[in-house]
Formats: sequence, C-alpha cells, structure tokens
Amino acid sequence: MPRQSNSEQRREQITAGLLASIAEHGYDKATIQSIARNAGLSPGLIHYHFKCKEEILLHLVRSLGDAARQRFLSMAEDTRTPAERLTAYINARLDLNSGANPEAAAAWVMIGTEAVRQPEVRRLYQHVMESEIQLVHELVCAVLMAAGRATQHAAQFALTLVTFIEGAFQMTSAARDVMPKGYATTAALAMVEQFVAGEPAARRESNKIRAKPAA
Repeated sequence: MPRQSNSEQRREQITAGLLASIAEHGYDKATIQSIARNAGLSPGLIHYHFKCKEEILLHLVRSLGDAARQRFLSMAEDTRTPAERLTAYINARLDLNSGANPEAAAAWVMIGTEAVRQPEVRRLYQHVMESEIQLVHELVCAVLMAAGRATQHAAQFALTLVTFIEGAFQMTSAARDVMPKGYATTAALAMVEQFVAGEPAARRESNKIRAKPAA
C-alpha cells in the first residue's frame, strides 16, 4: 500500500476530528475549534487543508464509505461461497463488535440528516448509497444463482436490505435500548434466507436441437 503524503495524513486527521466532534456535539455544534482540538491540530491548519466545515464533512462521507467497503472486503477475504460473502457483508455493516466504530455508525445517521439539508452532501451521499445497493445486488444475484434460483427480484431485494440496514443504524443510534443486541444482524440474515427460499427456480435453456421447419 502506498504511503500517504503528509497532506493526506493531515486531512484524515482532521476528518477524524470532525467525527469525534459529531459524536460529542452533533454536526451543527461541531466548530473548527472543537475539530482542531479533537484532531490535535491548530485551527489554522484546519483552514489550510479545508475551506470550510462542509468540505470536511464531504471528506468524512467519502472516508466512511471507503472504510465500510474495506471492512467488508477484509471480513469476506476467507469466504468460499456467495452465501458466506453476503453474510460477511451483513456482519461488516451491522456487527458493532469485531473492531467496528460505533461513532462512525452514529455519524452516518447524522450525515443522512445533513444530506436532506445540503445539496452537495446529498449528491455524495446518494452516490455512496447507489454504490452500496449495486454491491448488494451483485452479492444477492450470486447467492441466487448458486442456489439455482431466478434473479429477477434481486434488485428490489437489494434495495430492501440496504434500507433495513440504514434503518438499523438509525435505531441503534437514536434508541439503542429498544434494539436488542445482535437483532439487526439476525433479522437481516433471516430476510436473506426467506427471500432465497421463496424465489422460483431459474429457467434452463433446452439443449435439444429443434428441427428446422419445412420450406
């Protein structure tokens, strides 16, 4: 892996400072001063690397999206079947143990709120979500094909599964005591199992050679 430049390291440090500030005060009350304090840098360095707080937020959206993808790839590294790979994705997204960052999950919920209010954040947030839905669609299709099932409803189910995961983030962040530990992961896996079992068998093309009609 190529070594990060000093500027890239500083930007990541500042982004982590915003993440910590959001966890403490929420995005609206996160100031350049609090970001600098949490990053261990001076406010002047914050302004040197980013024009404004919104620009740091955009960098945080990209950073969280990349981190989620890398967490999945790491957990899927030793999987052997499509079903195991999809399970790894669900665990990577919903299992708050195994090295997960609860602050990141809470920040992602707040980013969704900012996406409603800020057009630039909304565009980037939508791009990240579209990438997630596409990834889940590919994973679901692979599971269905391995099980000999049709894939015609895979896109709709992928959207349903991603929506469930986003809702689980909201519940875990805003009403943690309501959500039993491990419930979201178990429920998501059950959704997958029921969906696959309920899909029709895939059609197979006939290998028979049909006679040409008489002229």
